[in-house]
Amino acid sequence: MEIWILITIAAAFVQNIRSSLQKHLRGQMGTAGATFVRFGFGVPFAFIFLAIAITATGTELPVLKGAFFGWIIVASLAQIFGQVLLIMLFAMRNFAVGSAYIRVEPVLAAAFGFALLFETPTLPLIIAVAVSVVGVLLITMAHVEAGIWSLATAVTKREAQIGLASAAMFGLAAVSFRGASLSLGGPNFLVQGGVTLCVAITLQALIMALWIAIKDPADFKRIAVKWKTSTMVGFVGALASFGWYTAMTLEQAAAVKAVAQIEMLFAFATSYFVFKEQMNRREITGCLLIVCGVLVLALTR
Repeated sequence: MEIWILITIAAAFVQNIRSSLQKHLRGQMGTAGATFVRFGFGVPFAFIFLAIAITATGTELPVLKGAFFGWIIVASLAQIFGQVLLIMLFAMRNFAVGSAYIRVEPVLAAAFGFALLFETPTLPLIIAVAVSVVGVLLITMAHVEAGIWSLATAVTKREAQIGLASAAMFGLAAVSFRGASLSLGGPNFLVQGGVTLCVAITLQALIMALWIAIKDPADFKRIAVKWKTSTMVGFVGALASFGWYTAMTLEQAAAVKAVAQIEMLFAFATSYFVFKEQMNRREITGCLLIVCGVLVLALTR
């Protein structure tokens, strides 16, 4: 199994932890504050990870050029907008359909990769993305009475449109982060991923801090009260992002995002083994399809 697949699986596992912690924080501070801690508290850890990568590989920092900053700005803003749209979706009364559309991110990442980086998806990649997306859609729509087939007629719904917009932003962000990392031209994938992470997370932290200062300065006090949990969010968030950017330096963003769907399996494993919750037939089928998608990539790349 190629190293980028192992890195992606590890990043998905860590991101599942980060998502759980952020969900806990959202109930104790504003949405902007809970989003900020992902970036702001992750900055020092990002630079630590980069220092470790430089020391371990014995290389120097690459020269940052104009193209790199262009990719970073697009990627950072797209990721923030994607997160905002996702939060809007979760605030809705019924967001099952919208959540399903978010899971088409690998498809959109493939489209952006073709348009912006001129990367033509291979047949195995197309198959893997399609299989994994169908698997996640089955899981997402498992408890909706109308079933997954209602997706075809649900595009006009506001939650579906927000879900698609969020997926598009995350797909654009993934491809742009890959573009930024590749524009460095070396010295190796670990340092390239680390540099991309440090610049991006610093920019995002500054943007979110400015937003809070303008909209709800009191959020800073709530963040300070929960500094221990926030620090943990920053650590696991930066670690997951380091994994994503490193993997996307090695492989197309669409492939990385397809393997990243395995995060759903981690969530279900926790649900089944920890909380003793049962899975229905559609959820089990979805999990198996995600595994099949990952296996297709593992055996053909």
